[in-house]
Amino acid sequence: MSESVPSPSASGSVVLDVGRGIGALVLHTPPELDGRELDICVPETPTLAMTHSLVRCRHTARGVQHAAVYPNLRPGDYLIRLDQDGVQLTVTIVEERVTIAYWPNP
Repeated sequence: MSESVPSPSASGSVVLDVGRGIGALVLHTPPELDGRELDICVPETPTLAMTHSLVRCRHTARGVQHAAVYPNLRPGDYLIRLDQDGVQLTVTIVEERVTIAYWPNP
């Protein structure tokens, strides 16, 4: 069974519920990662992905941007990875906030 890839998102099409004990992450990426899934996990168990998010093309007031969105995260440190042995990025999620991060360019 193949999974369909959603079309680009319009501005304002993502709603993030943040509050007591919960934060979120918006991870901006280069266009080359469009359609790729990025795993998120805690650093203590880097081989066990909690979930993943698809990088999507998003149309905003600033123009076209590529990003993956991770809602409903507990505060703390997380590891984002493209694959088991690939590029990784560490982010810290803060309670009641949307953390903005940028995937490193190659």
